[in-house]
This record gives sequence, structure tokens and C-alpha cells, in this order.
Amino acid sequence: MNKPAAIYARVSSDRQKENHTIASQTAALIEYAQKNGYSVPPEWVFQDEGYSGAILVRPGLEALRDLAAEGQIAAALIYSPDRLSRKYAYQVLLSEELARCGVELIFLKAPAGATPEDQLLVQFQGMIAEYERAQIAERCRRGKKHMAQQGGVNVLSGAPYGYRYVRKSDTSAAFYEVVEAEAKVVRMVFEIYTQQGLSINAIARLLNERQIATRSGKGRWERSTVWGMLRNPAYRGTACYGKTEQRPRQRVTRPLRQRKALPSRDVGGHERPRAEWIEVPVPALVSEEMFALAQEQLEKNKRHSPRRTVEPTLLQSMLVCEQCGYGLYRTSTHTTKQKLNYYRCIGSDGYRRLNGPVCTNRPIRQDYLDTFVWSEIIRLLEDPGLIQTEIDRRREAAQKADPLRKREEELRREQARVEKSSERLVTAYQEGLLTLAQLRQRMPALQKQTQAVETELQSLKMAAVDEAKYLQLAESLAGFRSKLRVRAEALDIAVRQQILRLLVKEVLVGVNTITLRHSIPIPQSGPGSNGSPAPSSGVTGSRPNPGYLLRSGSHLTDPCQSLPALCTR
Repeated sequence: MNKPAAIYARVSSDRQKENHTIASQTAALIEYAQKNGYSVPPEWVFQDEGYSGAILVRPGLEALRDLAAEGQIAAALIYSPDRLSRKYAYQVLLSEELARCGVELIFLKAPAGATPEDQLLVQFQGMIAEYERAQIAERCRRGKKHMAQQGGVNVLSGAPYGYRYVRKSDTSAAFYEVVEAEAKVVRMVFEIYTQQGLSINAIARLLNERQIATRSGKGRWERSTVWGMLRNPAYRGTACYGKTEQRPRQRVTRPLRQRKALPSRDVGGHERPRAEWIEVPVPALVSEEMFALAQEQLEKNKRHSPRRTVEPTLLQSMLVCEQCGYGLYRTSTHTTKQKLNYYRCIGSDGYRRLNGPVCTNRPIRQDYLDTFVWSEIIRLLEDPGLIQTEIDRRREAAQKADPLRKREEELRREQARVEKSSERLVTAYQEGLLTLAQLRQRMPALQKQTQAVETELQSLKMAAVDEAKYLQLAESLAGFRSKLRVRAEALDIAVRQQILRLLVKEVLVGVNTITLRHSIPIPQSGPGSNGSPAPSSGVTGSRPNPGYLLRSGSHLTDPCQSLPALCTR
């Protein structure tokens, strides 16, 4: 009577799939089973295609272990020990597990005998397979790193949306080619996000409403896709290699619905420090300035995210304790007549730390501080010369466009020269004046020059667009101020937050001072000081963009007369 058995085969790469090595493993094992009296039903032939031998959780291997645990098989047929696992520890673990279930483990290329010598041989093979895998991984890593340092795009994971990956040929290395239809979408996304202020979700909905096709041509635009596009440095002309790395992480058991718990992966992806990234030049789709604006806006949105706030506040996520550097959060207390909200420093909460509080700054009334800061913002906006000075400065820079045009003409001439040099090299190769090795040696340098010129031309083009927008901004400023003066008190909290965050980076709350740090240059003068400089507040002098003293001591008017009492210890 034939003994019941199961077959397990594995390949770890797409190339092995294409070469049908898993089919050859299965065929050899089926032939062995027929010759040696093993019965293998078709449903007991398990294959793991594209799974690394360094991981333990694989669908086919899990099914084999389940059969063994249920006592349905007497033997497990595997081509060689490294097909079971490339880690010696995993080989021993699986061998002992199958042995406890009464399952004989049979390797076609390395018979597993019962003698100590046979077991020692299998163990040596497992250790050698693990060492070989580590060697291959290290060589691949070093080779890819060297290729990236030389500017090769073939080490990148794939061309992002807006580009097409062109494989290397006899005359040129691999490179990214701009897909103009997709590039227009990329520029539109950056422009909408940085200039119109739409959220990432709104941009994804807009792309779907306009029926703009994704890279695959099917499916919908998702928030994560737009977010990844805005963060991808390739669009400013420098794709990056080595942004993430695999590091060990704590194992946890993930309970799945109606299924047994599975162990999580031993490693996970973690972002590496920015200094360790290797930049690879590619054609730019947006300017450096626009990409930087997008990153700044992403950081702002992350910081000012409302999350689960039921009642948003004007100064939400903008308050910083001047004493300890922690943020302030809103808390409340109830009296017999009303509910009072306060801003409280996180560092003053003793329950958050083992050694007690790290700050002695006292809470401050929310309504007093909100009213005081908003009245200061209105005062700034009503000053006709305050923001106009900044607009005039930008307009003056925009009107000095002659150097930009001259630089563009120089780049056009350089572009034509490089193209002619490339044509001469190809002609020389066709006429037999250059060997193929000489052509391959010279062409990459010319391609890098072409990409650098195209990147700078694109930056100049986008800079011209930005300058035109600055010229239009001054015309609408007066109208905005007049509308704000009339409707300031009727604005809802979301609009007030937007205006405040355009002008102010953060609000420093001291023991008896409130300091604003502005986003645009503001003369150091406190309210009611008639332009005279206000005293500094201690920490502002050490900051790259100092603010000015907003209030101190008794220099306050209604409704903020209680602020000194709340902030003075």
C-alpha cells in the first residue's frame, strides 16, 4: 500500500519563475514518489512562487505544516534543504516539528538519513545555504549602491508616474523619459496643492471627477497615491536611492477574524536619515521652489491636522511654551455658572512623567488669549504698509527677469551643443571611428549634461510662473483688507485659522509674555508702542526668525486685563 505524502517546492525570484524551475522541482519529486511507493494527490502538491527562503510564513509551507499536524501524511518530499529554508535555524525548527508529527522529511538532492553523519551533512548544507544567501544579498547591495553613485536609474524601484523607464541599449544607459501627458497631471497636482490650498483628498476626488487615468489605466486615484507624488523628490530632478531599509522589529501576534493568529514579519521598512540617500539625476517636472512649498505645506498640514477635535480653537497646534518648549493643549473646568477653557502646558502635567512636571508655567484662559491674538492679527492686516512692503519686495524681484532670460538663452545653446556632440559620437561609431566600448564610456557624461540642462530650464520656467503670480498678488491685497475689516467678526473659526497660519508660525507663551513669530518680516514693535522697539523676550534672539513682544505686564487693554494674573507666578 502506498504511503500518503505531500510535495513542497519553492522559488524566490521572478527570473526563476520564468525559467520554470519550480515545475522542474515538482516533476522530479512526483517521479521520485511514483518510483518509491508514495501516494501524492494533486491537491497535496504545494508551491511557493516568489517567496524568500529566509522567511517562515509562506502559504504553501503553512499548508504542508497543517497536513502534518493533522496526521494526514507520512512523508514530505522536498527537492533540497535550501528549498525548505535558507536559514539553518528554520531548517532545524521545521525538521523537529515534522518529526514530532511522525512525518519523514525526504530531500531528493540530499537524502536525510537517520545516522548522525547524515544529519550533520544536512546541517552543514543549511549553514552553507544561509551563508550563500547573505553573500548574495551583500554583493547586490554594494553593486546597486555603486551604480546609484554613478547616476544609474536602473537601481531604482521603477519609474514613477510622469516618467517611462527606458532600458539600456548598446549606445546608451538606462534613463527616465518624460511622459508629457502624465507630466502635465503632476504639475497640476503640485500647483493645486501649493497655490490653491486644496487638501490631498480633494485633489484625489478632482482627478477622479475629471476622469484622468492612473498609470495602470484602471482603478481610482487614492489619497496615498497623491501623497506619495507630493513627497517624491524625483519630480524636482533628483530621484533618491536607499531611502528606506529593513530593520528588525518586535514580533507581535496578529489575531485575524475567523482564522488562527499569524506571527508578524521579523523586519519592517524604516526611513533612513536624509544624509544617507543617494541622489540620481532625472528630468525635473516641477521647480525646486514649488517642491519646497509642497513639503512645507505637507508639514503644516501634519502639524495643524484637526484629528478628532470636536471644538476647534483659533490657536490649535500653534502654542509653544517659552519655558520648556512643549506644546499647549486645551483643558476645561466647570463653575456654577459656566464652563471655562484653558490652554495648559504639557510639561506641567506631573502624571505624564515618572519624575513629575518639568515646567511651572501656569494655564491661560483660552477666550482671553484667542481674542488678544486675533485683535493683533486684525491690526497687522489693517496696516497698509506692513504686508505691502513684503509684496513690493517680491514684485521688485519679479521685475528683474532679464538675468533669467539670459540664463535661459545660455542653457538653450548648451542644450544644442550637447545634442550635436551626441550625434557626432553616434556617427563616429557608425563609421567605425569609435569602438562600442568607447561609445559606452562617453555617452553617459553627455546624457548627464542633457538632464542637468533640462532640469535647470524647467526650474526657470516655473520660476517665471511664480513671479507672475507675485505681480498679481499686490492687486488683490487692498480688496482683501477692505473685506476683512468689514467681516472680521463674522468669520468662522476655520477661516480665522487659515488667516492666522498664513501670517504666524507659532505663538510663544511665557510666564508673563506672549510672543508672535511671523511668517513674513515684521518690524519689532508692540501694539500701542507707536513704532518704538519693544523689549526682547529672552528666547526670540536665539531663533532664526525672531518675533516681537506682543504683551508684557500691564500693557494690556480689555478684554485681556486678566492675562497677567493668569500668567504671573
